[in-house]
Amino acid sequence: MSYTETNTNVITFTKGMLEVKIFHTREEMGMEAAANVSDTIRQLFNEKEEINMIFAAAPSQSDFMKELIADKRIRWEKINAFHMDEYIGLEENAPQGFGNFLRERIFDKVPFKSVHYINGINGGAEDPSAECERYAGLLDQYPVDIVCLGIGENGHIAFNDPPVADFKDPELVKVVKLDMACRQQQVNENLFTGIDLVPTHAITVTIPALLRAKYMFCMVPAKNKAEAVYHALNNDISEECPATILRTKKGAVLYLDKESASLLN
Repeated sequence: MSYTETNTNVITFTKGMLEVKIFHTREEMGMEAAANVSDTIRQLFNEKEEINMIFAAAPSQSDFMKELIADKRIRWEKINAFHMDEYIGLEENAPQGFGNFLRERIFDKVPFKSVHYINGINGGAEDPSAECERYAGLLDQYPVDIVCLGIGENGHIAFNDPPVADFKDPELVKVVKLDMACRQQQVNENLFTGIDLVPTHAITVTIPALLRAKYMFCMVPAKNKAEAVYHALNNDISEECPATILRTKKGAVLYLDKESASLLN
């Protein structure tokens, strides 16, 4: 691993195929990530008429999303939007719902060509397996170009927690049981007031489905992610830390702030 410090005080290095950028603040991180995603969107429009993007719903994405929707150069009307996971069993208007989170912060803020929500309400239209099939069909119909994601405290990407993550998953979308560390993170981030209120199951896009994207932009700020970042960059590549798979992905970039990078040498 070799470090380069640029003139803008951004530290960059690569680990495997993964490019890593460390910024002083999460605001600077969000600005750079949004600029890079915007550049990639406009580059792709030189190659195709419309593009497909998957977004993550998490507080870690807020700085990035705020900057992205402010970018007037993006032709949103040529972009089809998806999200990568959803709880099973929340009420339709629950603010913790990932579709609702994204609707409020980006999906209703700019004029996408289409937005495709995962339905996790009341068990995913009362048939989670059918909902997984429906959403997998959409991902086949709209092959993903760009994934914008984060990393969980337990190293998950999307809701592929270590106990259920599978780098060779035959499914594109599946029902998963959430592990305790994942559920506790939702409480720690004040998304739920108690662990008993956090759903136990969710629908998630699988790791192979995410890796289908040509580009992956991973935004991971804050001190609570420092251990996960360390493991993602230093552990053996395995499902024990699902985010390690990003080191095998050409076209993947990891954006950190000084707090999330604090355990790196």
